[in-house]
Amino acid sequence: MSDDPNKQNHRPLAFGMRRATITDVAREAGTGKTSISRYLNGETGVLSPDLRERIEAAIAKLDYRPNQMARGLKRGRNRLIGMLLADLTNPYSVEVLQGVEAACHALGYMPLICHAANEIDIERRYLQLLTTYRVEGVIVNALGVKEELLQGFTQGGIPVVLVDRTVEGIVTDMVGLDNVGAVALATRHLVDEGFDELLFVVQPVTHVSSRRLREAAFRETVAALDASGSTLVVDLADPASTLAELDRRIGAASTAGRRVALFAANGPVALRVAVHLKERYGPNWHTSVALMCIDDSEWAQLAGMTAVRQPTYDIGRRAVEFLHERLGGAVMPARECLLPGELIVRASTLPVDGIAEHAASQGT
Repeated sequence: MSDDPNKQNHRPLAFGMRRATITDVAREAGTGKTSISRYLNGETGVLSPDLRERIEAAIAKLDYRPNQMARGLKRGRNRLIGMLLADLTNPYSVEVLQGVEAACHALGYMPLICHAANEIDIERRYLQLLTTYRVEGVIVNALGVKEELLQGFTQGGIPVVLVDRTVEGIVTDMVGLDNVGAVALATRHLVDEGFDELLFVVQPVTHVSSRRLREAAFRETVAALDASGSTLVVDLADPASTLAELDRRIGAASTAGRRVALFAANGPVALRVAVHLKERYGPNWHTSVALMCIDDSEWAQLAGMTAVRQPTYDIGRRAVEFLHERLGGAVMPARECLLPGELIVRASTLPVDGIAEHAASQGT
């Protein structure tokens, strides 16, 4: 028991105890539910000082917590935003999510996160489930979303923002990396460093527009620079045959005295390739073969790998802002916000005799 008679003693509700309702608060304060609603909605100017004090005391005594979902639905708003992520194990997704959560907090929304685990069927079920939660908007980082699944939102007046990837047949706002510019920047770097053969390593592109864009941009840039380049498709669930082909090409290039550079289309591909290179060539693998990728994961710096850093936080933040603008009544054609990547040069794409010089210039 507190020695201070004016200090309220708050205890958490025991299991099974009923939470206080607005009716309980009204009874305790000696007023009607309308006055309590006005207080909760910030309309305190119409209440007398004495009544406001009684309501505050009643709320504190009963430890009353309003049901925000019920209040939101009554006003036609619940402040829920659905976010569907293809792969939450990908650091890219986590970093985008950080931007989404920060923007939601700043703008008063609650994100409802759905992880599809790279499974199209799970992705489909989550989108169907989000309609039952009456979300106000949806942010989608899609794997294989079909047009008809998103049309249920767009035709119902629920704004949709796509992250990183487009969906055929759906015209809506999209935020992501400038893939063409990022690939061109990275490919030019490899050519400028004097590599004789470039090998673009990418997961199957069938369902993912950003992979198709990056692979096409690689081929176009290689052609424009009159360089030698080719594509190798890897299934991360069963990469053995692809890695064997990778070894064959590296060996053939080495025998011919040609320098080969591997360009991974994203972080998960780069990680699998880097682990393989370390197993095959040892901890100094970058003295035998070059590797760079799009996505600057935390491990990339440890491995000394050159990368194109994506503005992931800004991508997530901007996606929420697009939804917020639509929910505020903005009417305009679908927007495409493509943010530039930043080339981070490390030892993995430098000549062996230039690695020490680069380390010295970076203060390491």
